[in-house]
Amino acid sequence: MCVTGDAHDHRAAGPADEQAPFATLLEDSAADLYENAPCGYLSTLLDGQIAKVNKTLLDWLGYRREDLVGRRRFSDLLTVGGKLYHETHFAPLLSLQGGVGGIALELKAADGSRLPVLVTSTVKTGDDGQPLLIRTTVTDARDRRAYETELLRARQEADRERDRLKVLAATLQRTLLPPSLDDVPGLDVAAHYHIASIDEVGGDFYDLFPLAHGTWGLFLGDVCGKGAAAAAVTSLARYTLRAAAVYDPDPAAVLGNLNTVLNHEYHGTDPRFCTVIFGLLTPDGDEGAFQITLASGGHPPAVLMRADGSADYLPTPGGQLIGVLSDAHIATTTVRLDPGDTLLLYTDGLTEAHTDRSGGRYGDEALLDLARSLAPATASG
Repeated sequence: MCVTGDAHDHRAAGPADEQAPFATLLEDSAADLYENAPCGYLSTLLDGQIAKVNKTLLDWLGYRREDLVGRRRFSDLLTVGGKLYHETHFAPLLSLQGGVGGIALELKAADGSRLPVLVTSTVKTGDDGQPLLIRTTVTDARDRRAYETELLRARQEADRERDRLKVLAATLQRTLLPPSLDDVPGLDVAAHYHIASIDEVGGDFYDLFPLAHGTWGLFLGDVCGKGAAAAAVTSLARYTLRAAAVYDPDPAAVLGNLNTVLNHEYHGTDPRFCTVIFGLLTPDGDEGAFQITLASGGHPPAVLMRADGSADYLPTPGGQLIGVLSDAHIATTTVRLDPGDTLLLYTDGLTEAHTDRSGGRYGDEALLDLARSLAPATASG
């Protein structure tokens, strides 16, 4: 059987025919694109008089075309602050540069409300280079304003929280240090503490307190780390040292007690340790002299400034960090303080302080040179 087609040639549908329905959806009118663009357009004469405005901007502001074209200037749509900025900055820059972009302003709507916008303007010139008119694009910035407002609110809340933490840190820091040092008959004593950051609780601690039979205990220490964790160790160390000194004032025994406590409280994967120097002051005779026995657990050596103008470190070699080993070695030394002598205790925050942008540190030699230049000196200056 044969089947013969009719005389008309039915061609298969081609790609152009398949895309025909989509072509009707494409924007093919420049006028419609201008009027209904997702942003506002307006053209003004060089004096700012509005000559043309699109429907989008009219709808945003609630004006009719005849309310603006030929009757109002662009600056008339601005708030008072916007007008001032337009006159002093926007217009002069536009005239000088031929274009200004992304300027945040507020437009006044017909009902009196305000519309935050971003404004970009360019000057159209003729073939001879002379300016003819000003073209302006206006972008709705309400979503951006809401975002910026929320961002500002979040930042203000973060600032308030930071201020609260500063107050908390300062309060906690005060509880870890004595408000003042006790007066020791026959001695001039002073302390100076400078925290590295006001946002964190430091790990340094010190104290001077009376013991039995006219003796005095003193200590200076530095806990590893900063913040709340270091503050907990600082508090424990400070009160342990005072209690241990009452029980047995021998400096080596005092540091041994602290080492045992830290090993008991902090061990395993969360060890906590510190450097400490503890001293026992005892009056020595009727000439105003004192004998001091120092025990060091890994702490920088004290500086002894003599009345004759000499100065040197008091070596306490071999003293180990407190809290690291269960049987830490404690180094001790005893020295006589005669009238006019000064003993300086400090933490490594002094000798390790950065002195320049290249990372240089103050150092032990610089401290000793300073002590020698000041000796003899009193504790209070």
